[in-house]
Amino acid sequence: MNKFCKTGLSALAMSTILGGSAMADEINYVMGVVGNAIEVLEETVKPWEEETGHTVKIVTMPSSTSDQFAQYRLWLAAGTSDIDLYQTDVIWAPQLADHFVDLSEAAKDVLPDHFQAVIESQTVDGRLVAMPLYTDAAALYYRSDLLEKYGKEVPKTWEELTATAQEIQDAERAEGNNNMWGYVWQGNAYEGLTCDALEWVKSFGGGQIVEPDGTISINNEAAAKALDLAASWVGTISPEGVLSYQEEEARGVWQTGNAVFMRNWPYAYSLSNSDDSAVKGKFDVAPLPAGDAGPAATLGGWNVAVSKYSDNQEAAISLAMYLAGPAGQKLRALKSSHLPTIATLYDDAEIAEETPLIPRWKEVFESAVPRPSAPTKGKYNEVSAKFWSAVHDTLAGNGSAAENLEILELDLEDVKGSEW
Repeated sequence: MNKFCKTGLSALAMSTILGGSAMADEINYVMGVVGNAIEVLEETVKPWEEETGHTVKIVTMPSSTSDQFAQYRLWLAAGTSDIDLYQTDVIWAPQLADHFVDLSEAAKDVLPDHFQAVIESQTVDGRLVAMPLYTDAAALYYRSDLLEKYGKEVPKTWEELTATAQEIQDAERAEGNNNMWGYVWQGNAYEGLTCDALEWVKSFGGGQIVEPDGTISINNEAAAKALDLAASWVGTISPEGVLSYQEEEARGVWQTGNAVFMRNWPYAYSLSNSDDSAVKGKFDVAPLPAGDAGPAATLGGWNVAVSKYSDNQEAAISLAMYLAGPAGQKLRALKSSHLPTIATLYDDAEIAEETPLIPRWKEVFESAVPRPSAPTKGKYNEVSAKFWSAVHDTLAGNGSAAENLEILELDLEDVKGSEW
């Protein structure tokens, strides 16, 4: 039996892998650069390249998902055939669906293997427009050695985090570590801030910006309370520069040993345990702290979509199915701490041994909250940009949370118009 039979590919994908194309193709795959993503993808595609004779060229993008989305829209609107496969955020399916190939037939035999909520998130009007590569939910990274040193528990609430971060930061600086900060996170004005701020707002009972029925809910006292608390961190337990931090900037401070707590995605786990990490063996992860209404973690995840403008669709579909299959997802789990969407991989002994956080991430998923991309449909990107801008203004001291949320509500009503 061919080794790719073990990946659970459909008959269509298998026929492609085993020589459906008479000539070798170069498949252009576009993705953002975060952590060791490029190296892992290069390693992942090698067996597929060797088996098919095709090659994969990686087209890199900035780490900012907002910048990626803007470039994707330009390429797709122009109908460019230069890109065959797009690595897509979980929230982009409704906005880009018309430009991608329906993978329903190619994937029909393997769909039951994946978490159905993830498959549904990539299905638009009955068309499966992307296959899942991994799912995501943010968590709290904490310095276990420092909590032990100062006799502190892992914070269960945002108020506890604020107090503990300040106390340990002050104590460490008193001992001469002037670069220590209590908490680092993603404060730049981009999609990552929408993720962070949604967690704050939801955990305080402030809703999901726009509710599943399309109601604009963000202008409320609970949401304002959450944002006011976050604003109090800037310049106290978080550096002023956090207002320009994305995931990698936060990880940079954390991984050099200069933060007590960090909010980030699972990918940062394996990197934080690398040999050149100052926090190797000194940290652990936990669910994000709770507000008045409990904890909340923004649901993330990335997928792979085949461009309908590609001249190499057959080979591109083959590669998409392989990357989304057990072999591809397992390697990403081992090398990048990425959470599989294939349920059986959570029982994989090698994954549990090499990346023990993955079986434990179930607790994080229990408090996962989706961004409002489904109810806002093609207008989500504009909704998110309005939200993160209002949040960033609040964090930077440009108006109070209550004032900025009142303006945001009016702005979102304008975006909505008569309907989403």
